[in-house]
Amino acid sequence: MNILILGSGGRESAITWKIKENTNIDKIFIAPGNAGTNKYGENINIQVNDFNKINNFCIKNNINLIIVGPEDPLVKGIVDFFKKNNPDIFVFGPDKYGARLEGSKDFSKKFMQKYNIPTAKYLSVTNKNIQKGINFLETLNPPYVLKADGLAAGKGVLILNDLKTAKIELENMLKGKFGDAGKTVVIEEYLSGIELSVFVITDGKTYKILPNAKDYKRIGENDTGLNTGGMGAVSPVPFANNEFIAKVENKIIKPTILGLQNENINYKGFIFFGLMNIKGEPFVIEYNVRMGDPESEVVIPRIKSDLLDLILSTKNQELDSKTIEIDNKTATTVMLVSGGYPEKYAKGYEISGLENIKNSIVFHAGTKQDDKKILTNGGRVLAITSYGNNIKTALDNSYKSIKNIHFEKMYFRKDIGNDLLKY
Repeated sequence: MNILILGSGGRESAITWKIKENTNIDKIFIAPGNAGTNKYGENINIQVNDFNKINNFCIKNNINLIIVGPEDPLVKGIVDFFKKNNPDIFVFGPDKYGARLEGSKDFSKKFMQKYNIPTAKYLSVTNKNIQKGINFLETLNPPYVLKADGLAAGKGVLILNDLKTAKIELENMLKGKFGDAGKTVVIEEYLSGIELSVFVITDGKTYKILPNAKDYKRIGENDTGLNTGGMGAVSPVPFANNEFIAKVENKIIKPTILGLQNENINYKGFIFFGLMNIKGEPFVIEYNVRMGDPESEVVIPRIKSDLLDLILSTKNQELDSKTIEIDNKTATTVMLVSGGYPEKYAKGYEISGLENIKNSIVFHAGTKQDDKKILTNGGRVLAITSYGNNIKTALDNSYKSIKNIHFEKMYFRKDIGNDLLKY
């Protein structure tokens, strides 16, 4: 079997690392990959949205399965493209209509409302009903949440404390602040609680719950500063006990899967539920139609079952015949990022010390190979993942490993998981 994995970040590194365990694989290709993925397969210089090039490569290399890492190709319809042009290849991920759960905030909120899935109250606003949007803002208590309807490279959400500023930013978004992604803006009630992420793999008929995780988005310690793609993650989340996860399953996961069936959505892939725990009750903040990053770097290492076997079982809706085994150990990951990230940063610094890491897994994110050197090639550079019998032990292992790694202007948060130690 030949497999193509699309993407170049830590998530794709973790998927490739795990998939490699299966002995029935002939070849793994990663497009475009990074300096770490080429340890497990062969990197191919093709971008994730170049469907024609991907298809030609698949034909030449007898690809049987495509695993899509990031959301963009799914939202742009890669599943539909292959169904039409090369239906013999199984593309693991939802079709374009199903990917709207992430690709359109308006679509996902309507879906949640229709299937009674707990979420914040909201209003979708366009230039046609902007006054209605302003009136709705006036009914809410601060902070005010404005979300661009479409994908905006993770930058389309504003959380504002001042009503006047919120009204101005609503107009700015509708005037094109986030391009076409903001032609519709979803105004949401702010939910106050503690966030976590729950993941499932589904064949559209049934599902298996994967390990849960909590990630840390802000660049600064104590959750200060600008939002990032994620500075670290912990799995499992200590407050997400059996009782809480049972609520998530009954109030959120089951109605979501039922909704997919009722809407005739062709969904074979991962679903990422971004949740808020409010006094023990789960609410959905957002759906993602792929695995998270850096959550993948702690969730995937805790899956003891054969991930490829689970993925392949979704093709013909045979997931219900599979069992999933999860490691009881805790996994933590700490991201090493480029100085200046998430704003302006330099690339091309040599990374040293990776050969000295013994008690952690290093998942490459923004790296590239130049001859025998490994260089920084992005904002988030490396994810340092470790196991432990508890959060503190796992984190200690990650931070000990980090002492061996060096690149110019390297930065990382030293407080990942600290808020969970009280549980």
